[in-house]
Parts: sequence; structure tokens; C-alpha cells
Amino acid sequence: MRPRRLKNEINVVPYIDVMLVLLVIFMVTAPMMTTASIDVPSVAKAPQPPADALQVLIHADGSLALLAPNANERTVSRSELSEAILAAQERNPEQAVVIAGHRSVKYEAVLKVMDDLQRQEVKRIGLLVQPTGK
Repeated sequence: MRPRRLKNEINVVPYIDVMLVLLVIFMVTAPMMTTASIDVPSVAKAPQPPADALQVLIHADGSLALLAPNANERTVSRSELSEAILAAQERNPEQAVVIAGHRSVKYEAVLKVMDDLQRQEVKRIGLLVQPTGK
């Protein structure tokens, strides 16, 4: 009797089956995936902000400014912003506050300002957008 020789072959058929199943799964799910792209500051038709709204401006360098109705823009820190808005809220509890962020500002800066306003219990907070016609 002859001794049996060992085969050095790998059966790859099951691996090909698994690969084809994964390929089909990825082909079906790939079109369903959405990519996040945020470019918020422009819309087709934007309503005008309330005329008496306080505007919190976030400049490209991250500095804050406050623009009150019938007043000039003044640069403020976050603590000064809180004090100014609290003072305005004492005079008028329904005072609207609009946040206007520069296009290149990180969204995190806008969220921080919005969070500060919500902690101060400002009831009317909005985001100012620029119409696409400009």
C-alpha cells in the first residue's frame, strides 16, 4: 500500500460565496447612506427677523458682538453677552434674540451661544440666515 500524500490546497469556494454576499449587501446599502454637508447661512426665502430683536453676531475669528435695535454694534465677551441679554430680558421678557454666524464659523461656536441663551431661559431664539440673492 502506498502512503497518502497531503494536499496543500485550500478550498476557496466558501470564501468567494461570503465575498459575493458582502458585495451585494454593500451595493444595496451604499446608495442609502447620506453624507453630512452643512452650509446653513443661505436659504431661498428667509423671513425678516423681528425688528426689535437683539442680534448676536459671531465673526469669522470667533469674537462675539451684540447689535441692539437702534444701536451700534459692540464687541462683547461671553460673560458681557450674558449680562446684556439678562438686562434686556428684565426690561422685556419676550425679547427675541437672533444669532448670526459668519459662514466660516464652526457650528460648535453657534451651539455654545445658543446653549448660553437657553440657560438664561431666553424664550425666543432664532438663527439669522442670508437669502441666496445676496
